[in-house]
Amino acid sequence: MYFSNAWKFTRHIADPRIEVGCTRLDDRPVFFVRDNGAGFEMLRADTLFTPFQRLHGDSEFEGTGIGLAIVRRVIDRHGGRIWLDSEVNRGTTVYFEMGPTAAALAVR
Repeated sequence: MYFSNAWKFTRHIADPRIEVGCTRLDDRPVFFVRDNGAGFEMLRADTLFTPFQRLHGDSEFEGTGIGLAIVRRVIDRHGGRIWLDSEVNRGTTVYFEMGPTAAALAVR
């Protein structure tokens, strides 16, 4: 899901970049997908986790608006969390961490 969104929102950029990585926050692994695509205003970030919410019209980018809602539910069920950081025309970073058991398995 994260990769397809990063690809979708960078395809109109002359020099698209997508970065995938892991960092640490309070000694816990935090995974991220970062792009330099369309971005959005942070005031609307929480609405993206609601089913069928979109910030761009079909003429700009295709989609149904359910992807991040599904991802958030999966991560919530694993005791984790997901959040976004974005700026219009500068890109978006999706951060997520899993619950203690899932995170321990992921970093082995």
